[in-house]
Amino acid sequence: MDDDDLPRRRDDVLAALTRQPLDPLSVSELDDRIATLEAEIDRVKAHRAAATSHKAIADALFKKG
Repeated sequence: MDDDDLPRRRDDVLAALTRQPLDPLSVSELDDRIATLEAEIDRVKAHRAAATSHKAIADALFKKG
């Protein structure tokens, strides 16, 4: 079973982040938030690419036939 198939925990940080009101934030704070989120997106994409690469290597190593 993939992690995507599992229900998210109620205290999931990502879910909490999406519920935070943005109205109290200044333009500068919004810019900082965007930069932080974009950096996190880049970090997650790099991790996903590495995981995909490792899986492909393992699949090729154990491929039957």
